[in-house]
Amino acid sequence: MLRVLLVSVRLHDGRFHGVGDWPPSPARLFQALVAGVGISGPLGESELCALRWLERLTHPVIASPYMMTGQQFVNYMPNNDLDAKQGDHRRIREIPASKHIEPRLFDARVPFLYGWMFETNESSQRQANTICAMTERLYQFGRGWDMAWAWAEDTTDCDLERRLLDYPGDVHWPSTDGAGEHLLCPAPGTLDSLMRRYEANLKRFQTGLGHSTTFSQQPKARFKQCAYGSPPARQVYELREHSPRASFVAWPLDRTVDLVEVLRDQAKRRLQGALPNKSKVIERILVGRKTNVDDAVSTNLQVRLVPLPSIGHPNADCNIRRVLVEVPVGCPLRFDDVSWAFTGQEITHPIYDKSLDVTPAEASDMLGYYGVDQGSHIWRSVTPIALPEHVARRRTKSPRAIKLTKSGAERLKDHKRVAAVVLSALWQTHVRSHPVTIRVQREPFEANGRRAETFASGTCFDKGCLWHAEICFSKPVSGPLVIGDGSSLGLGLMTPVRRHQGIYVFAIRGNLPNTVDASEMARALRRAVMARVQQIVGANSDLPAFFTGHDSNGAIARSETQPHLTFIFDPMQMRFLIVAPHIIYNRQPAHKEWQYLETLDAAMTNFCDLKAGSAGRMFLIMSSVDMDSDRLFARSHSWVSVTPYQVTRHKKGVGVSEALASDVRMGCIRLGFPIPQVTLLEARGVSKVGIVAKVKLEFSIAVKGPVTLGRNRHLGGGLFEAIPA
Repeated sequence: MLRVLLVSVRLHDGRFHGVGDWPPSPARLFQALVAGVGISGPLGESELCALRWLERLTHPVIASPYMMTGQQFVNYMPNNDLDAKQGDHRRIREIPASKHIEPRLFDARVPFLYGWMFETNESSQRQANTICAMTERLYQFGRGWDMAWAWAEDTTDCDLERRLLDYPGDVHWPSTDGAGEHLLCPAPGTLDSLMRRYEANLKRFQTGLGHSTTFSQQPKARFKQCAYGSPPARQVYELREHSPRASFVAWPLDRTVDLVEVLRDQAKRRLQGALPNKSKVIERILVGRKTNVDDAVSTNLQVRLVPLPSIGHPNADCNIRRVLVEVPVGCPLRFDDVSWAFTGQEITHPIYDKSLDVTPAEASDMLGYYGVDQGSHIWRSVTPIALPEHVARRRTKSPRAIKLTKSGAERLKDHKRVAAVVLSALWQTHVRSHPVTIRVQREPFEANGRRAETFASGTCFDKGCLWHAEICFSKPVSGPLVIGDGSSLGLGLMTPVRRHQGIYVFAIRGNLPNTVDASEMARALRRAVMARVQQIVGANSDLPAFFTGHDSNGAIARSETQPHLTFIFDPMQMRFLIVAPHIIYNRQPAHKEWQYLETLDAAMTNFCDLKAGSAGRMFLIMSSVDMDSDRLFARSHSWVSVTPYQVTRHKKGVGVSEALASDVRMGCIRLGFPIPQVTLLEARGVSKVGIVAKVKLEFSIAVKGPVTLGRNRHLGGGLFEAIPA
């Protein structure tokens, strides 16, 4: 039976000034333990034995609190080059050296956790107790001013798994391969190398003949690099006909659970026949059943089967033709053995009664549609999320009766309750990015998807427990993302919502004052974007006109020669938009614009706070846009003003209506639109601005948005929305 030496470290100020690794490496903790015990004198024999025992253990699992980078500052101090000033200490201020310090900030109430696994025996138990006593003497962690305290406990692996599940931070698992982030860990010989380094440091200055002083460099401490957070080994399998032609066969989407159970059970029988001594471990790794406490294996080490429905095209049927098998790092079963267990299986189609072969695929583009190793803010379910049974207990009537009797307020209350349960399912899946919005429904998001209730047939799940969901995260989340109680059976599979390249949408959370100026709101967004881009390119670099809309001399950049971003405040839908010029002009972006968009992507990551002058401070949520249905981007014959249109050039010798219509037609020609019929709805003159109007456009053919016209179109003026037919 495995025991766990769990060390908890808490910093006083919630700041970590150590340079380099994050989370703080196990090597830092090992050195902090040695320093804490050694500050009062030489280490005792029992302490030396305990530390040598600790350095021989396998690398620990690490849990670290959520971190954000603090503001960087510079400290100036003299360097060690006093010889350049003839050794005159009075001139030490003439040789300053700058030291850039960038603290990492986190919640001081959340401790760092380091868990070492060890076998239960009398000797190991004695060494673990000694380490627990030594941990209480730790006094700093990181730099000299990062004061800390620590405690340790001897616990079980099941208790560790439970605590990591509830931990408010990131969990980092070690791996034996070279992938992932590398951290320094203690290894056999680490303690002896630290002692040699300490002894050499006492003798680093030696006085020779003529009173000359020589400096000797201390030997480096010995540590071993270990990879943390390595991705699992993956293999995609295809369902093909058992015939010479071997074409794809589509497995029904609503029979997802049946497919996983058939593949899983056949693989289990194969492995148990080949590895009879690992029969109980195989049962736990593949099926998830725990035969007894001694055979318990962490859920993080279980093999995962993920059926991949065909998506990515409006006409895709969403049936299953591929299955992804993931073997996590540290799994007791070798990846080659698991791959062999699935390769060449023969299964029977549930409808057509034909044999199917499970064949490994060389590579699959389908993984990209499910966000494998690609971050995204917005995710939608393809197969419904299975939630706990208490969700279904509230459904005391048939679905038809509920539909006829429940009011809108009751439905909203039910959806809020289900969304709270989805939030709990995210934490159990170790998704640590905070969900900003959660929307639940029974209907599928994919055009050819299936309603949530249809997946319950023949399974252990009540149809009231199955829900589709759309989740918007504050930080990008990488796939594949599978959540809920049915995650081991292929339910709860989600796909990222692809943000259209060149369009950034931020919904406003909360209420705004009754009257706000759309142009002023857009200017506030522009200032925020320029400030964030400036941080990316550097304080001493000039911002390109693509972001500012102005030349280096301050003159307004012409869109035809120097295309630049458009900043929009949409008062109808309470949101901000940043639109790239290639979207406005309906063309492909130039090579330089691609580079600018990459910079903009980096700058707008985690953008959630905007100060807009008199409108106050606004909290934003990154959102998405449906190019086919959104009223600013959809195709339509008729368009009407959302924000006031400001005349660019006033045609001389004509009335207001004709001058405005002529200016609108010229603006449409510049954007490549056909000449519309212009109807003036209202107009007024504004001092030092000109004619400001609300107009309606009628095109002979349906045109695709966005439609932004007028003098201040780059700041959201002259914004039009489509009128549904």
